[in-house]
Amino acid sequence: MPVDLHFERHGDGPPLLILHGLFGSSRNWQGIATRLADEFDVITVDLRNHGQSSQHPDMSYGAMVEDLERLRITLGLDAVVVLGHSMGGKAAMQWAVQHPAALARLVVVDIAPVSYQRTYAALIDSLLSLPLMTLRRRADAEELLQVRIPERPLRLFLLQNLRFEDGQARWRINLPFIRAALPHIMGAPHLPEDARYPWPTQFVLGQDSDTVQPAHHAVIHHHFPAARFDTIANAGHWPHADQPAAFLATVRGFLAD
Repeated sequence: MPVDLHFERHGDGPPLLILHGLFGSSRNWQGIATRLADEFDVITVDLRNHGQSSQHPDMSYGAMVEDLERLRITLGLDAVVVLGHSMGGKAAMQWAVQHPAALARLVVVDIAPVSYQRTYAALIDSLLSLPLMTLRRRADAEELLQVRIPERPLRLFLLQNLRFEDGQARWRINLPFIRAALPHIMGAPHLPEDARYPWPTQFVLGQDSDTVQPAHHAVIHHHFPAARFDTIANAGHWPHADQPAAFLATVRGFLAD
């Protein structure tokens, strides 16, 4: 069943939807969105159970596609350009093969249409362990997480999801729903054997990331025969954050072809 998705809109021109990754939100993409707004009507979306969007226990990619297709129709958009990172990239790939006429072009950022063995259950458990009733500042939460999540950039990224209202800490994301759905999220999107998205597709990879392997290229080309690969130097799984200028130049070049 589709849920309502929160979105932000920037600029004017052909519509371009941006889909964030796991634990992210539309807020993470505001810098990129505002810079693309000189050419596009950029719509940054909070996927279900993230940001300010509605929550639901079903976190399958099929459910996400239903949400996105309903949003496209509600906004009165014809064919849209879609840029999806990580989990958002998987949702975008399934959307493309299920509704190829709905997407004019596709940009997938550092993810392949395959299952991954990584698990984020311990990470989510660390977040759930925070005593929300006693927290008064985000800095207090960060201090409590130092041992369980030693990487400060990761802590800060995750804690963007912690909000304070009337002095009370609350999570923007539904951590229990996401934890229960990790097998679906880390699994492959549903791409039937004969499913194809024939239009131009760009896979943007971080040079220092191992998420998309050469062994994945065959399945990518099978479902996305017009795919091309572009690698951002000195960037990891978040090339848009690690090297925003190079990322923007690469995406603009593809969209201008």
